[in-house]
Amino acid sequence: MKNGFVKSSPHFFRLITRSMYALTALLLLLAALIPAPLQEIADPARTPNPAKSAWFLLWIQELVSWSRFMIYPVLLLACLFLLLPWLPSASRIHRAGWFPREQWPVSLGTVIAAAAIVLLTVVAMYFRGANWSLVF
Repeated sequence: MKNGFVKSSPHFFRLITRSMYALTALLLLLAALIPAPLQEIADPARTPNPAKSAWFLLWIQELVSWSRFMIYPVLLLACLFLLLPWLPSASRIHRAGWFPREQWPVSLGTVIAAAAIVLLTVVAMYFRGANWSLVF
C-alpha cells in the first residue's frame, strides 16, 4: 500500500464493466417485455380508491398512513446513510468483502432497512384496499 491506496488488478474492473453491461441489457430487455403498470388517464371527477403512489414510493406512503410524523425517521435514516462515509470507524478495511467483521453493525443496519422497505412496499402494493384498509 502506497500513499493510502491499494493497488487493484485491471481484471477486477473488467469484471465490473461486463457485469454493468449485462445488467443494463437485462433491464432493457425486461423493460421491453413487461408493460409498465400505468393506470388510466387522470380524471379529476373520479379519483381512484385507493390512490397509490408509484411503486418505489409506496413504502413511504405506507409509513405516513400510520402517522404523519413517520416521515421524520425516514429523513433521519437518509441523513445517516448520507453521512456514513464520514462517521468514525474503529478500524481501516484494506480488503473488500461481504459483511466484514469490522463493519458488521453497519451491514446489519443496511440489511434491516432494505428488508423493511421491501416489506412495507409489498404490504402497500398488495394488501391495501379501498380507503387504505388492510385486505388479505
